[in-house]
Formats: sequence, structure tokens, C-alpha cells
Amino acid sequence: MLGGKRTSSRHVVVVLLMCLFWYVISSSNNVIGKMVLNEFPFPMTVTLIQLCSITLYSGPFFNLWRIRKYQDIPRAYYMRLIVPLAIGKLLASVTSHISLWKVPVSYAHTVKATMPLFTVVLTRVFFGEKQPTLVYLSLLPIITGVAIATVTEISFDMLGLISALISTMGFSLQNIFSKKVLKDTGIHHLRLLHLLGKLSLFIFLPLWLYMDSMAVFRHSVIKNLDYRVIALLFTDGVLNWMQNIIAFSVLSLVTPLTYAVASASKRIFVIAVSLLILGNPVTWVNCLGMTLAIIGVLCYNRAKQISKARELPLQVPSSHIKYTPLQDNYYRSSLNGNIGNGLHKGSATVQMPMPMPMSTNSSSSSSISNSLLVNGSGMPSGSTTRLLFV
Repeated sequence: MLGGKRTSSRHVVVVLLMCLFWYVISSSNNVIGKMVLNEFPFPMTVTLIQLCSITLYSGPFFNLWRIRKYQDIPRAYYMRLIVPLAIGKLLASVTSHISLWKVPVSYAHTVKATMPLFTVVLTRVFFGEKQPTLVYLSLLPIITGVAIATVTEISFDMLGLISALISTMGFSLQNIFSKKVLKDTGIHHLRLLHLLGKLSLFIFLPLWLYMDSMAVFRHSVIKNLDYRVIALLFTDGVLNWMQNIIAFSVLSLVTPLTYAVASASKRIFVIAVSLLILGNPVTWVNCLGMTLAIIGVLCYNRAKQISKARELPLQVPSSHIKYTPLQDNYYRSSLNGNIGNGLHKGSATVQMPMPMPMSTNSSSSSSISNSLLVNGSGMPSGSTTRLLFV
């Protein structure tokens, strides 16, 4: 019991520390990314650098950290889930950088607070999952807050808004299906990050060569070798790699609901840091919209928690547990039944089953116990087992 408490406490401490690192690295990554895009307006190239960072750094460091290698994934599963997941990651990354380029960091992250809305819609589309009324109501403050922030945003740009919404949908899909792939394949979460990074780079490189490469090499930053911007670009790639490692690690350690809460808290941190460092102009109504959107995310997470708590007690009585009666009860009932039948029918012969001795061997008692667990009487219906992929 004491060991379990220590393990649980250590798990909480690890998650809290990782979330703190995640917030600091993510805010630094967003601020530096905005600085790079202001002087080097090529969001596709910034995405390419980040994908190269994931691909180049992950292999050697993961081997150094002795991260277990994944087994071969079946080709059908690879094409059905891994490839679309890589395309989704690529699309989310590109559109996220476009939004960061076109609008302030604070506004881009306010729009990304709509992730619960996309999560509700996408889980309904892909898994047919319906939500309670309380969850749907909690989405109203999010939508209202983003609408207020959009109307009052001084540096509003339609392309930036659309890109932020698409990237939010892409990251929501990534969160949903990454968890499924981790559970289905048993792959280590960091190896999944590396695999998606390599595949995204392979898919994206021809597109970058066609659309962005010539303009990049003609830009003054590359022609004049502006080492400051190049260093910022390199730093942005490293920070993005680190942010991905921590985000995937947190996602693998906690439930999707806890991850959503941590992500909402991270968004508050990023908005605050960007306003403090970059100093983009905002009005008090704009701040009200941002605050309302973030409060809406927290209300959504609370609504999900309340809904699950309400559903849990209702699942236990509804379970019809089938079990085999113990041998001594069976013996008694059979004996009474047979004797009764013999007395009524005047039968002189009564067939009685041999009673099971009380001191049975361990294997028989073990089999009875296991059969009870298999039939469900050893565990309440609706309980889930959360796997830690570390």
C-alpha cells in the first residue's frame, strides 16, 4: 500500500515537472518562431527545418537513451493509420506556422482553444461518440470567447484565422489517433514521434522543393548569410523537437482529459509570455475574449469529468454477472432436489454427487478465482485499465 502511494506520488511529480518544461519550451518556441517569420517569411521552410530536426536528432538520441525499437508494423495498418497520421501532422505544422506568420501569437493560441470543439466533432464522426448536454453547453464560452477575440483583434488576418483553425483540427486528430496507435501497436511514444517525423519529411520534401526552395535561396537572409536569423531558425528547430518529445511523453503518461487540461494551461502560459515579450497591442475586450475562451476550455474539461463521474455508478448495476455456483452450494441444492424428487416420486434410488473436499489444491482454487475474473465478477463493469507507454 505504501509502495503504491509512493509510485503514484512520483508519477504526479514527473508529470508536473514535464508540464512545466513543456510550458517554458513551448512559449520560447512560439516567441522565437514569430521572430523568425517576421524576418524570414517562409512558413513552409520553417516547417521543413522542424521536420529535419525531428528526423536527424531523434535517432541518435533515442539510441543513446536506449529507447526500445518498434517491431515491424503491418503494411495494411501502416497505410490505414500511420500515413494519414503523418499527413495530419504535416498539415497541422504548416498551417500552424502560417497562422503564426499572419497573426499575433496570442490570437493564434486563442483560436487554438477551439480544440475541444474539434475533439467533440471528430470523435462523433469517427467513433460515433455522443456527449452529454453539459459538455455541449461548455463549448459555448469557447466559441463566444474566440468570436470576441476575432472581432476585436487589431492585427486580424483571414488567412491566419483559417490556418489556425485547420492546425487545431490537425492537432486534435493527431492527439486522438496517436493514442490509438500507441495502444494498438505498443510502439514507444518517442519512436512514434520519430516515425511520423521521417514520414512527414519524406512526403513534404518534394512539395517544398517545388513551392518554396527557389524563393528561399533568393532571400536576403540566405544570400547575405544573416547568422542571427539562421541561428534563430536552428534554435526554433531544436525547441520544436524538444517540445514534441515532451508533448508525446505527457500524452502517453496521462488520460486524454488530463492532457487537455495541461494543454489549456500551456496555452495560457504561451499567451501571457508572448504578450509580455513581443508586446503586440491588445484591447481589454480582446483580452476578455481570450480569457473567456480559456475559461471555456477549463469548463469543458470539468464537464467531461462530471459526466464520467455520473456515468460510473450507473454502469455497475446494469452489468448482469454470470457465474458458476461454488461446489458446496451446488452439492446441497442437488442433494435437496434429488431427495425431494425421490420422496415425491417414491424412488428408492437417489444419485448424489460426491462433495468436494474443503482442502482443495491450489490449482483448483486458482481456476475458480480466474473464472470469476473472466466472467466479470472480480471487477466492476466499466472499469478501464490505463497503460503507460514508457
